[in-house]
Amino acid sequence: MTVMQEFKEFAVKGNVVDLAVGVIIGGGFGKIVDSVVGDLVMPVVGAIIGKPDFSGLFLPLASLPAGTAMTLEALRKAGVPVLAYGSFLTIVLNFLLLALVIFAMVKQINRLKARQVVPPPPAPLPLSDTPEVMLLREIRDSLKK
Repeated sequence: MTVMQEFKEFAVKGNVVDLAVGVIIGGGFGKIVDSVVGDLVMPVVGAIIGKPDFSGLFLPLASLPAGTAMTLEALRKAGVPVLAYGSFLTIVLNFLLLALVIFAMVKQINRLKARQVVPPPPAPLPLSDTPEVMLLREIRDSLKK
């Protein structure tokens, strides 16, 4: 088997195609979730606790050059090592809110799936009425003659 044949088998396998579709849909779903968090949840959180952006919180780890503004951007531009814990806190808060929104969406989807009534499987035919059994009976009866 050539490398091209192996690659073709790999590329057209159902799992690979399913994975590709999942990645594409996941990218679109990610944009929806980002919008829900950024446009719906974060404004509510901001209204309740104030602006939830902690990216301006930092701790300089060296002496400041003269004339440097005490902002994160200015300190980084000046080459001052800075512990920017506020950015970390903002990212953690965004992650927690994102995880909460995804959890709520998955829980709702699972609840809607549970409402769908699955019809019971059809009752199996009695063993004596299946076509195979009837054919075997005919063969048996013809052999008896």
